[in-house]
This record gives sequence, structure tokens and C-alpha cells, in this order.
Amino acid sequence: MHEVIAGLHAVTLHIRDVGAARAFYRDVLGLHEVAFDEKANRIVFGLPGTSTLLTMHIQAPGEEGRDPGTVSGIVFHHPDPVAACEVIRSRGGTVTVAPSLVELPGQKFYRGVFADPDGNEFVLSNRKD
Repeated sequence: MHEVIAGLHAVTLHIRDVGAARAFYRDVLGLHEVAFDEKANRIVFGLPGTSTLLTMHIQAPGEEGRDPGTVSGIVFHHPDPVAACEVIRSRGGTVTVAPSLVELPGQKFYRGVFADPDGNEFVLSNRKD
């Protein structure tokens, strides 16, 4: 079978407030801003350790895709999710699920969940595989 996916270039989110999103992803999460287009209400951040981009913009009327605040299931990695969630809280971010130990056959890891200003939720985990 031929592969149809060769990598991940970007993840795009719809947001309601460009200023709030820009401050959250830059100042709370500490992501590097790659581009900001105020006229297009679009922000692009680089994800550390990858070439993948996290892009966001205000959803245009009639534009397909998930509504702002409805994204979930994107998993970010950090070697210490407990400490990372504390930093998110200390910088004014919202942790929606406190980090806890997950035990599966043959592996243990921590997983927590945080939300951006629109309510989009992201998992933070130190799972190795």
C-alpha cells in the first residue's frame, strides 16, 4: 500500500479573539511566533523540536472546519507535564484536567489537559510512544 501522508506540516485552529490567542500561545505557552498578519487575523507559531506549525485565524462566515473552542485531542509532549501545567497556571492559563499518572500495561506516564482562551483543549503528556 502506498502512503498517503508523508508528515505533518501544520495544525490550524479557528479562534474568536486574535489578541487573546496571540498572548496565550506566545506568553503563556512560550511558543515562537513565526508570523502575524493583523489584516487577515492570522497567527503562526512554530512547535519546538519540529517543523510543524500551529496556525490560527478567525473563522470566516461559511468557512468549513471546527468552530472556535471545539478542538480537542491534540497531544503536546513535555518531559514533565506536572511542572508544565504549573507554569501554564502561573502565567494565567487554564488547566482543565490536572495532570495525573496513567498506568497502562508496560508503561506509565503523566497526562494533563489545558485550554486556550476560546476553550480549545490540548493534552500535555510525557508518554514516550
